[in-house]
Amino acid sequence: MEYLAELVKDWGYWAVFFGSLVEGESVILTASSMAYFGYLSLYKVMVVAFSGTVIADQTLYFVGRHYGPNIFERFPRLQKSSQRAFSLLKRFDVGFIIACRFIYGIRVTSAVVIGAAQIPLRRFIPLNILSAVIWTVVSCIGGYMLGDFMLSLFDYFHHIQKYVFMGAGVLALIIIAFITYYKRCRKRS
Repeated sequence: MEYLAELVKDWGYWAVFFGSLVEGESVILTASSMAYFGYLSLYKVMVVAFSGTVIADQTLYFVGRHYGPNIFERFPRLQKSSQRAFSLLKRFDVGFIIACRFIYGIRVTSAVVIGAAQIPLRRFIPLNILSAVIWTVVSCIGGYMLGDFMLSLFDYFHHIQKYVFMGAGVLALIIIAFITYYKRCRKRS
């Protein structure tokens, strides 16, 4: 267990950084839970997650801006999500730019689409930063609260574990009795 704790302390922030570059909410939630247990700092997790997500979306924005909509023809797997993202961008504009991090399945392609749609950089940067702040706070606080919930669940399980084991023992006896009864009835037939 100590080895795992040291591994988290040594590599946890790198995992947060790389997880925040892609759809890494599970990494952020886990790291924030680990912060609740004292293995990581919540503030550092937030700073690293914020930095990673801003860097990723800015980079993808420039890719989309440079290559334009034709980039999706080169990568057919991205066409469906890019069409959805273009549609949402046209329909919701600023709201989409702020909320695209929260839309599963199009998060990575959204920044490329925004760049390919030639949204001005001076407009994208503040919206990207606002979106990153919202995403970071929601994800990290949610993960921290998840850690609290897990601790409460473990404490609760500790109090009821003898009842759980007794119930499992009674259930096992019932199953054994049923199987024995069933086998005897089959032998008689």
